Amino acid sequence: MTTARLDMRLNEEIKAKAEKASALLGLRSITEYVVRLIDENATQVIAQHESITVENDIFDRFMSACKKAQTPNKALLDAATYTKKQGIK
Repeated sequence: MTTARLDMRLNEEIKAKAEKASALLGLRSITEYVVRLIDENATQVIAQHESITVENDIFDRFMSACKKAQTPNKALLDAATYTKKQGIK
């Protein structure tokens, strides 16, 4: 069930294009089209900001360092606790 509302103003040309795109996709309304776009884009933006891509050689060096690592010190344990509290994945 929808519980939040978003009011917006746009120029007629953008609205007409959105209505046409909505109809071409077989959606019931421009609202359904806009909600779909917001959801897809928001998901993509969040994923881009919550992930890191590294080159293979850097990943290999990181994994090698992890294998050689000893028991984590207090600073590292504190950093891990902090990231969990912040919701960083």
